[in-house]
Amino acid sequence: MATFGTLSDRLTETFRNLRTKGKLTPADVDGTVREIRRALLDADVALEVVKEFSAKIRERALGDEVNRALNPAQQVVQIVNEELVEILGGQQRRLQFAKTSPTVIMLAGLQGSGKTTFAGKLARMLEKDGHTPLLIAADLQRPNAVNQLQVVAGQAGAAIFAPEPGNGVGDPVRVSRDGVEHARRQQHDVVIIDTAGRLGVDAELMKQAADIRRATSPDEVLFVIDAMIGQDAVNTARAFQEGVDFTGVVLSKLDGDARGGAALSVASVTGRPIIYASTGEGLDDLEAFHPDRMASRILDLGDILTLIEQAQSAFDEEEARKIADKLATEQFTLEDFLGQLQQMRKMGSMKKMLGMLPGMGQMKSQLENFDEREIDRTEAIIRSMTPVERRNPKILNGSRRLRIARGSGMTVTDVNQLVQRFDQAAKMMKTVARGGVPNVPGMGPMGGKPGASSKRGKQKKQQGSRSGNPAKRAAENAQRPAVPAAGSGSGFGLGAGAGAAQPSESDLAEIQKLFGKG
Repeated sequence: MATFGTLSDRLTETFRNLRTKGKLTPADVDGTVREIRRALLDADVALEVVKEFSAKIRERALGDEVNRALNPAQQVVQIVNEELVEILGGQQRRLQFAKTSPTVIMLAGLQGSGKTTFAGKLARMLEKDGHTPLLIAADLQRPNAVNQLQVVAGQAGAAIFAPEPGNGVGDPVRVSRDGVEHARRQQHDVVIIDTAGRLGVDAELMKQAADIRRATSPDEVLFVIDAMIGQDAVNTARAFQEGVDFTGVVLSKLDGDARGGAALSVASVTGRPIIYASTGEGLDDLEAFHPDRMASRILDLGDILTLIEQAQSAFDEEEARKIADKLATEQFTLEDFLGQLQQMRKMGSMKKMLGMLPGMGQMKSQLENFDEREIDRTEAIIRSMTPVERRNPKILNGSRRLRIARGSGMTVTDVNQLVQRFDQAAKMMKTVARGGVPNVPGMGPMGGKPGASSKRGKQKKQQGSRSGNPAKRAAENAQRPAVPAAGSGSGFGLGAGAGAAQPSESDLAEIQKLFGKG
């Protein structure tokens, strides 16, 4: 996640230095805590949070749990992970729904924090869960705020209550009260009230928000805060807590390039849980906030659970079974390949998904150069083919490829590369479907079974010296390059032990080409 990029790099580097030590001395612990403290302060985390966090880590790192551990460095990482989870709120807190409809959710926050956009995202998420949300336009001060909410509601497919034009006209308290009554009559089970913000905390803002709260008796008051405002997040959060007393926090703009101090400060300082995190500009870029998963992302330990959940929500199980059957019977075609690309697109940004894999922080430059538009180009080429050509790419002669290139706005070389990549990907997937171990070009077998060896390895063995003279045979074999054991290391170079070979730039480029990203 971009917001925590610098902090994640600093912490990862600190722990990498620890892993070279077999036993940790008090000096090692103090040095590690000092680096962690600097990293947090550079990330704009509130000073009081940094002091408490550092003290807890030092106390636990010097305790018996580390001294008795088989791997002290990993134990320290575990301690930091657990303490990060605590300052992020401990356990996940879900949205609380009222026993009798409608559930009233009031949004509060400064102007520009992303309240209106979040209102649309939340409505979209609730719609997917089977709810019938109603958006209430109670921000009548900001120019065109009502129009913006109407546009967002239309994009989210949600109903909206906007009796006043806004732009300084209308009473937000009356609109909020009438909106809740309207939702009750129209049988909407959730109401989302978008209130006004200001450029800074002031008495008028707090009074208006408090009046709306008294008039509507909301079940949830969500404080939307910009994750990029840094140290000022604490003062703003405390002011809203005293003036409105919110029940939960929403972090917006976590896809920005700020240092993320707000996320690591607000929950700890206010004692209120973070419920949602906004990770992009799209209406689907909203996640339920999991403190444990966020801590794992910060420490570059990955977030596999969120990745699996996104895959499950995007992929059709019946379609997946059909594809598996086609792979097993060698009937996988370019039409199926196109369908898989479209399913992957539903999951969102490829960069974001790859960033959830453990250890991907070490491959930041490769991720930054990852071209998301390659899927569009691949889709254009496949759609320029006839149904017969998609089902049987072997009939693609020179004239057909030229026609496809012109129809897709690409070159013949691009078409040739796509067909080649499809053949490689199909072979790989067929191998996996049959329970085998795929060969990634330039990398050899990935994660082979214990004791298993590839045909390439056997061929290498047979190429040794066959001299009948033992001394001569030993001398000739000694001059030959060593053949690496199959299955050694780790796929893509992630999680490999010390001294394990890391993938080269050419290997990474080959992987990107294989999956249509070259």
